[in-house]
Amino acid sequence: MRKISIMMISVVLVFFGALNIFAGGNRQQQQQQAAAPQAETFELALITDIGTIDDKSFNQGAWEGLVKYAREKNITHKYYQPAEQSDNAYLATIDLAVRGGAKIIVTPGFLFETPIYVAQDRYPNVHFILLDGVPHNPDYSTFKTANNTVGVLYAEDQAGFLAGYAAVKDGYRGLGFVGGMAVPAVVRFGYGFVQGAEYAAQELRLAAGAVTMNYHYTGGFVATPEAQTLAASWYNSGIEVIFACGGAVGNSVMAAAEQTGKVVIGVDVDQSGESRTVITSAMKQLNASVYDCITAFYAGRFPGGQTLVFAATNNGVGLPMSTSKFRTFSQSDYTTIFQKLVNGTVPRMETLADDGSPRVVPVTITRVTEVR
Repeated sequence: MRKISIMMISVVLVFFGALNIFAGGNRQQQQQQAAAPQAETFELALITDIGTIDDKSFNQGAWEGLVKYAREKNITHKYYQPAEQSDNAYLATIDLAVRGGAKIIVTPGFLFETPIYVAQDRYPNVHFILLDGVPHNPDYSTFKTANNTVGVLYAEDQAGFLAGYAAVKDGYRGLGFVGGMAVPAVVRFGYGFVQGAEYAAQELRLAAGAVTMNYHYTGGFVATPEAQTLAASWYNSGIEVIFACGGAVGNSVMAAAEQTGKVVIGVDVDQSGESRTVITSAMKQLNASVYDCITAFYAGRFPGGQTLVFAATNNGVGLPMSTSKFRTFSQSDYTTIFQKLVNGTVPRMETLADDGSPRVVPVTITRVTEVR
């Protein structure tokens, strides 16, 4: 009997020892799991359009608005750059951002119109801020802005108008416009630039042909030797100031201006820090519009299903007068013309030509030459 009792005690000890080892293993596993880093998530996301996050233009302006809100509220944030320019690549990057925990995704550029048309239904719990566009299907037969999406448009023609008006009022008579791709926003910038120059020329009662303008689209948004050579040739032939409206194309124009001692008008954001040659910039308040839309989301009043327009009436466009390098054009001059835009008292020229260049009416003073 005693022998049996000893054997039973041994079995019990072994059993409890095994339990302790098992429990200890579990505790060790739990400790390891607790110590293991969790997958990082990013609540606010931006997906870049053509170009990079530091393009000193459209992408960067939108990113700055997102970062401003994120830092103020201590919210995680990240930007993503698509592998290529295509609907599939943009959608794949949106998928990546969603998997990364995004609650709000900002997409700058009209090229996101079709990807957002798809993504807004694919991810009904994610909210999208589409800059410079309205969601539609590939063949433009159906437009739809869902309740989790807001489209944001800008009055680029007004920003361009202010730049053209200020240039002529400041004494420049040889003007140039170098656009990137002839996409809607770029076309509107250039169209307004011609309008503003024309309006100022008429106010000053200049003779016919006193103000001239060269006009050209490079077909892309990257800095190239060809764009720099074109700009330099314009400057050397008498053009005094060029409105560079094409993302990194502006860097090519600035380089040419530095070589020739001429000046540049920047675009989208205040580009005065990019080159000493930048006298002003035709700005869209990208950072403010992104910041406002994100603020509205967290306040429970996201303007889903709507298309917002940022224009002079809500300070959505303008010139950065505090950093502008005008010779005679004053803050008072700017305030006066800006108020005319707000009031809608500035007459408009006729429509665009088929190639996207402004169609100049017979009574115009400004001569516009499309340079191929």
